[in-house]
Amino acid sequence: MPIQYKKSVAHLTGVCTVEEAEQLLAWTLAHPSARADLSRCDHLHSAVLQVLLATGLKVSRPPAAPRLAGLFDSAR
Repeated sequence: MPIQYKKSVAHLTGVCTVEEAEQLLAWTLAHPSARADLSRCDHLHSAVLQVLLATGLKVSRPPAAPRLAGLFDSAR
């Protein structure tokens, strides 16, 4: 499962596809003070990235992959 939801942190791992976007959006709206841990994420579908950016979900741990981490650096 690419996203594991804990009490206040969504852990995104491996490859997160478009199928995860809607569930991430619903969880984020239900947990407005939550954070995302992307440290083990290798790839994000653009829909998942849009959910993260549009909802303002804070990233507690950025992606280790430099290209993916760069997307978040440029979005700040």
